Amino acid sequence: MHNPNDQASGIRKMRQIKPKPVRVIAVTSGKGGVGKTNLSVNLGVALSQMGRRVALLDADMGLANVDILLGLSPKYNLSHVLQGEKTLEDIMLTGPAGLKVIPASSGVQQMSELNNIEQAGVIRAFSEIDQNLDVLIVDTAAGISSSVVNFARACQEIIVVVCDEPTSLTDAYAYIKLLNRDYGLNKFHVVANMVQSVQQGQQLFNKLCKVSEKYLDVTLSYTGAVPFDEYLRKSVQKQTPVLEAFPRSKAALAIRNLALNIDRWPIKIQAGGYLEFFVERMIEYSTQEDAA
Repeated sequence: MHNPNDQASGIRKMRQIKPKPVRVIAVTSGKGGVGKTNLSVNLGVALSQMGRRVALLDADMGLANVDILLGLSPKYNLSHVLQGEKTLEDIMLTGPAGLKVIPASSGVQQMSELNNIEQAGVIRAFSEIDQNLDVLIVDTAAGISSSVVNFARACQEIIVVVCDEPTSLTDAYAYIKLLNRDYGLNKFHVVANMVQSVQQGQQLFNKLCKVSEKYLDVTLSYTGAVPFDEYLRKSVQKQTPVLEAFPRSKAALAIRNLALNIDRWPIKIQAGGYLEFFVERMIEYSTQEDAA
């Protein structure tokens, strides 16, 4: 018979060995079609090329496609970790520049169905890779479903990707509004994707910033822009990140600049900076959602 006190004691012991903080970033958007996943993949590669140890978690439980963009064929995914069949090390794939990829599971609702022993196992699985990781990028699904919201709430930093479409800006605003008014999140980073010029990227940010800061209690910061680039489309067809397929393209240069900006963000030295806390929060939020 399992003793819950033993489990709690085990988790406390894990926390006494304090791992270094890991930068945990959600890349998300109000709507699909803005190039969010492609950006996540290439940011991961750019940070890896800079010498950072990076993992990319595919958190799109309905239309997972990180593996497709990278030409990878996962045999196992996060669901096998949740079920206790595999460890994170077992399911992680190695992509370009040493980028580690955690393939998506079949549904984040499984988090709310885990018993206490399984929850501790998942938390331990993430905490065990702390020492081998500098950055975790969480590529969420588009939209404002509960799983998207829960992943965003569990991350330290949230990057909202927008493009030059009216629906992109209105959906991004709706997404920021939901996280701010319902969950108290008030700091967001913005990346303008597929823009025609640097000026257009800044204009998109200014539009979103003007309405958000007028009606919401939020602070938006501009991380930068990625230009529309035919080489991006060609790299997708090649199932190779643009930073590797066409490293001197305009898009590749812009993404490297984004990665440099992100790398300069201060790391929050707090509970949320450790991967086991990221998973704990995911489990907590999913369980709350299930109970509601």
